[in-house]
Amino acid sequence: FQKELLKYKQEARNLQGIKDALQQRLVQQDASVLQLKQELLRANMDKEELHNQNVDLQRKVEERNRLLAEYKKELCQKDRHLQQHQSKLDDMLRQLSEASYQQVDLERELEHKEALLAHCMKREAEE
Repeated sequence: FQKELLKYKQEARNLQGIKDALQQRLVQQDASVLQLKQELLRANMDKEELHNQNVDLQRKVEERNRLLAEYKKELCQKDRHLQQHQSKLDDMLRQLSEASYQQVDLERELEHKEALLAHCMKREAEE
């Protein structure tokens, strides 16, 4: 009876040791699970933050694209105006050049007529 009692006490101690070891492992696993939950929470918060930054950057890109489109439109309009003004300037330069040639012709004609007039006046004075 004593032997059997000792055997059961030994078995009870062994079972208590196993139970304590299992409880220790359970505490460690609970701590690990808690740590993983915290890391998951942090990861989700980081993910949310990145999503918000992405949305913000997307909005900024769209705004810049809109501005770029406006600037391109303005540039095209200014380019058209510049071409129109260049065309007018070319016409005016051509007209100025023609007027200049006409002026030279008229000056030659005037010199010729003055020379004729001087010649006629000289002949008249001689007669």
